[in-house]
Amino acid sequence: MNTVQFKEEMKKKTYIVAKSESHLHMHEMAQKARRITMNMNNAFHTNEELRDLFSQLIGKAVDDGFGLFPPFYTDYGQNISVGKNVFINSGCCFQDQGGIEIGDNVLIGQQVVLATLNHDLLPENRANMSPAPIKIGNDVWIGAHATILSGVTINNGSVVAAGAVVTKDVPENTVVAGVPAKIIKTIKE
Repeated sequence: MNTVQFKEEMKKKTYIVAKSESHLHMHEMAQKARRITMNMNNAFHTNEELRDLFSQLIGKAVDDGFGLFPPFYTDYGQNISVGKNVFINSGCCFQDQGGIEIGDNVLIGQQVVLATLNHDLLPENRANMSPAPIKIGNDVWIGAHATILSGVTINNGSVVAAGAVVTKDVPENTVVAGVPAKIIKTIKE
């Protein structure tokens, strides 16, 4: 299996059986991602060098407005897309096999977790996984230590408060907070 085939399977939310071709591909790509992130995280790099390393990691160029404070962690890398003027703060963990789409003008705080896989609940199938993408719209701010779970869409202009665990879609121009995250206010211009 190659990356294009794998990403097509993930778009279909294909169930991943342990030790299947998809699962083995994930492990192979994790090694590539770790090589790049180890380089990114364990030496000083200019902003331009970090943009180049992140572009290698995701397999496509990011714009000059992209910013990243290492360390950064991902266990696949090739299923992340970012818009313009995105900033990712230090310590973030992106589990991107299921797909992560980040819009324009997005701020992601320290140690944010984006998790696109769920393990099977049955103990005998626990190593199997179900993928679902995370979509982050334009002009979104995700506060430090927030966790966004698989299948969630955070719509344009919204804010996820620090420490929130987001299990459901977030409407446009709202602030969510808590565990699990709930709407606490609407943003009015």
